[in-house]
Amino acid sequence: MALQESGEMYLETILILSRQLSCVRSVDISEYMGYSKPSVSRAVGLLKAGNYIVMNDDGHISLTESGLKTAEKIMRRHELLTELLVSLGVDRKVAAADACKMEHVISDETYEAIHNHMKNMDQ
Repeated sequence: MALQESGEMYLETILILSRQLSCVRSVDISEYMGYSKPSVSRAVGLLKAGNYIVMNDDGHISLTESGLKTAEKIMRRHELLTELLVSLGVDRKVAAADACKMEHVISDETYEAIHNHMKNMDQ
């Protein structure tokens, strides 16, 4: 099942929260993203059905191997695009917001080209 942009955003949020909290629950996702609990519940159901997350009996959410791989890919794109935009003179807050939109639509080829360009700039 191919993920939509919103699904990728949920996975990225779960990854971020899992690094900050001992356990991630739907309410944590709702508060972090500013979405209603019913919206989060629906998304969590879709992510479970796609085998991107698992939820235990206490409602604690964990990324599966597939979910973690996808979340880390989105996170790497976000961080790289943010740094690229900042290096071009964009305010960090604006750069992060723009990177959040861009990370879901760029091709792997474009990401790799940007990654290689940024790596060469650091040398």
